Amino acid sequence: MVVAGLGDQAVPGAQLLWEAVLVRRLERLTEEGLRLRAETGPAQALFAFFDLVLDQSPAKNAFASALADAGVDVRAATSEAGRTMREVLTTLLDGAQRAGVVRRDLEVPELTAFLVGTRRMLEHLDSHPESAKRARAVVRDGLRAGTGSLGQRHGEPGTHEKRSACVPDGPRP
Repeated sequence: MVVAGLGDQAVPGAQLLWEAVLVRRLERLTEEGLRLRAETGPAQALFAFFDLVLDQSPAKNAFASALADAGVDVRAATSEAGRTMREVLTTLLDGAQRAGVVRRDLEVPELTAFLVGTRRMLEHLDSHPESAKRARAVVRDGLRAGTGSLGQRHGEPGTHEKRSACVPDGPRP
C-alpha cells in the first residue's frame, strides 16, 4: 500500500484525512471483535480476533508510519479508538479465560505485546509462508490454557481463581 504525499503541504487537510482513515480502520477492527464474540462465542473469538489484527496490521502500520513521518502524533490521533480497542481486547481475553481456552495469567499488556511481536515476526518471515504459518501456530499455542504459568512452581496456588494445575517440567506426551 502506498500512502504517498501524506506530508505534502500542497494538499490541505491530507494529514487529517489519513488520520481519519487510520482511526476508522481501528474502529472497524473493534467492531469486528464485537461481531466475532457474538457470532463465534468466547472460546473462539479471541483467537479469531488475534488473527484478524495480525492480518490487518501491515495496512494499519503503513498509515501510522506515514503519519508519523509527516510529524503527526499517531498515539494522540488514535487515543480514543485505541482505548476502545483495548476494551474489546479485554472483553475477548476475559471471555476466553472464563471459557478455559486461554491461560489465566495472561493480561492485555502481554497480549498486546504478543500481537506486536508476532506481527514483526511475520514480516520477517514474509517470503516463507509455511514458516510464518508454523510460527503463528506456536504463538497461539503458547496463549492456550494448560501451557504453564509465569512464576508459578509446582503445587503452588496461582494468582487467579480457578487456576489449572501446573504441568510438570520435562517432555510432554
